[in-house]
Amino acid sequence: MNILLTNILAKADPSQVEGLARFFKTGPGQYGYGDKFLGIKVPVTRDVVKECWKSVTFEDLEECVTSEYHEVRLAALLTLVEIFSHAKRFPVKPGMTMGPGMTKGPAPTGHLQQECVEFYLAHTAYINNWDLVDLSCYPLLGVWLLDKDRSLLYDLARNGKTMWEQRIGMVSTMTFIRHGQLEDTFAIADILLHHPHDLIHKAVGWLLREAGKKDKAALEAYLKGQTPGRAGGDGPHVRYQTMPRTMLRYAIEKFPEGERQAYLHGQVQ
Repeated sequence: MNILLTNILAKADPSQVEGLARFFKTGPGQYGYGDKFLGIKVPVTRDVVKECWKSVTFEDLEECVTSEYHEVRLAALLTLVEIFSHAKRFPVKPGMTMGPGMTKGPAPTGHLQQECVEFYLAHTAYINNWDLVDLSCYPLLGVWLLDKDRSLLYDLARNGKTMWEQRIGMVSTMTFIRHGQLEDTFAIADILLHHPHDLIHKAVGWLLREAGKKDKAALEAYLKGQTPGRAGGDGPHVRYQTMPRTMLRYAIEKFPEGERQAYLHGQVQ
């Protein structure tokens, strides 16, 4: 029995379906068109995952992440994050019972975490809304790549088959920001600076804002067209004057009001 699927289906609330479908833009021509909902709020999904993630196998995850229902896919992704995050304590394949002679050494931990990452990357076609991206990518891919080559994220941002893969490339840098590493956020933001979709504008602006919380001077240097940490700029067409308005508003949200208005009116040199 797939305990994750059984438990999440039991939480379905038809009274919430219409509101969630509207919130996640499932109408014709909208970014979530055709998605289906069970009416389960995120805190409820998290509670289900917390209760049963230790008993979930990769086969169970496969069944759930490919579901037509949004909340079942989210439950699969949150479960995958739990398995990945707890690999040091439970370094065996999910669904196995710790038995005599099973140790908690570093090699199995890395192996299990790699399996989680490979599973995630193999199923990005089902990570097809902003919440599915934002709640899963940086606690998994971001953490995994902290001490590794990060070209994967650049490739997703440049060549992602969907805007959701491109958003994964951007939002995964949240983990780097939290560790004081801002360079990849600025570099990937440049790749997506003139993306056509509003949801990418919001994601890039959000991550720039978070980078600015760590280092306001670096964010300002980026916005003015400078390479963070270096003198000089790109000439008269500085980034903040050419980036989408939504992206700029998100990026400078925490600036003092006077500074915000100066950026919004193109008065910052």
